[in-house]
Amino acid sequence: MKINFSGLKRTEQLEQLQKEKYDLLIIGGGITGAGIALDAVTRGMKVALVEMQDFAAGTSSRSTKLVHGGLRYLKQFEINVVKEVGRERAIVYENGPHVTTPEWMLLPFHKGGTFGAFTTSIGLKMYDYLAQVKKSERRKMLSAAETLNKEPLVKKEGLKGGGYYVEYRTDDARLTIEVMKAAVEHGAHVVNYTKAETFIYNNDKKITGVVVRDLQTNKEYEINAEKVVNAAGPWVDQVRGKDYSRNNKQLRLTKGIHLVFDQSVFPLRQAVYFDTPDGRMIFAIPRDGKTYVGTTDTFFDKDTAHPKMLSADRDYVIKAIHYIFPDVKITNDDVESSWAGVRPLIYEQGKDPSEISRKDEIWEADSGLITIAGGKLTGYRKMAENVLDLVSKELSATHQKTYKPCQTIHFPISGGDVGGSDNYQAFVAQKTKEAVQYGLTEEEGGILASKYGTNVDQLFQYAQQYKELGEEDLTPFVYAQLMYAIEQEMVVKPIDFFIRRTGAVFFNINWAKQWKDSVINKMEAIFDWTAEQTNEYKAELEKEIKDAEVPVDLQ
Repeated sequence: MKINFSGLKRTEQLEQLQKEKYDLLIIGGGITGAGIALDAVTRGMKVALVEMQDFAAGTSSRSTKLVHGGLRYLKQFEINVVKEVGRERAIVYENGPHVTTPEWMLLPFHKGGTFGAFTTSIGLKMYDYLAQVKKSERRKMLSAAETLNKEPLVKKEGLKGGGYYVEYRTDDARLTIEVMKAAVEHGAHVVNYTKAETFIYNNDKKITGVVVRDLQTNKEYEINAEKVVNAAGPWVDQVRGKDYSRNNKQLRLTKGIHLVFDQSVFPLRQAVYFDTPDGRMIFAIPRDGKTYVGTTDTFFDKDTAHPKMLSADRDYVIKAIHYIFPDVKITNDDVESSWAGVRPLIYEQGKDPSEISRKDEIWEADSGLITIAGGKLTGYRKMAENVLDLVSKELSATHQKTYKPCQTIHFPISGGDVGGSDNYQAFVAQKTKEAVQYGLTEEEGGILASKYGTNVDQLFQYAQQYKELGEEDLTPFVYAQLMYAIEQEMVVKPIDFFIRRTGAVFFNINWAKQWKDSVINKMEAIFDWTAEQTNEYKAELEKEIKDAEVPVDLQ
């Protein structure tokens, strides 16, 4: 039976969740939860997952959008973190080349800076060794002249040279949704906008399920499961707070913001990892005609669901840009959009936000609740493997059933089965040409093939459908993405589409403004919203667009 992942079929999915008995229920639909769901179903488990917001709505759509090994963790002697996540980069890339791209990164070093020629050379060489970087992507050391040739905007004063090494750029929200879809394609029952309210216990005070509430209808459902994993990211402590058993581990949330500029005002041609005036390091990355820069690192104790950029955050990043790119004369008015996200880190007393370890930890409560916290986007697959090794061991012991070992090392995520990364460019080129017969331009076809990978044929079918319908409010390009998002990616609200499925509010805000009314009208007709619902969803999207443009304390 094909499991439905349509936004129109959420209620049916929730009713199905209540009828079944699962081996594993996962709370949290970010990249960690998605990774756990995929690992579990491919080992042969019956799996359910609930997410309180939309998939990837928390940290997993608000990162620096890099699958990177964490070079700076070498400075903190986090050798195992670098080793593990460094090696994971290539695995993530091979399994989903449509959502991950190798990106050469320039690390300029200046007189008196964080890194010098010797430390950069040794650090990057160690990085290559620990991460088992393939020969073609190993680090190169550049002279000052070669560094400026790579990126002429870099500060010339005091420039000693640069390191040149490979990281991987990703679309974090699309990576999450493709992993989630792969889990669904292999049998996982997954639903968004569904909040875990209370745990169900047996006579031995062990968790046997969860009462969840559909936040769209307010209706409650009971889901029964042998094991429950708490992968709620920044909400891990709130979920643990619903359980009677406690331990002394706790999270410390830190906030990071990123600014987006058009290339016309910040014509960066090379990704750069650079010093800030206060000795931290941040990224500047070119992407699709934009340049984005971040991230900040400050403790955060406000509304976890809605972290916002403040004017102080914006000013910090702009000051850093002026410091390392003195010829870039950007002002506050040049900020096209922004995003803010929180990192759930495991609390360490007395440490500065940027010094707290990014390593993940797993612990189990007396009730049997398994919690995973900390960690990085890059390490999601390995984190899932570690969780499932524990889950399968415990389930095997109680049920005398054997589960497969981890299957996800060589396992394409949804859309990723293009015949390996080496074949990816040829695949995109072929689909770019094909797009024209469906009423799309070659440019649009290239964008869709790059974003959706092998799922692009389904989008072409929607584009064809649009031609046949003869509608005028949208275009085949917009219609195909919208219908695919609703019917194949469980989009429920306009913000799901414009933020998490297309990334438009962050990287193409004018496109979001251009199409928001037409998209809302179409969704209203499809979902049969009341006027009140339409107004609510419209206001929600308008607020997100405003927050992306203007610091919240200046509104």
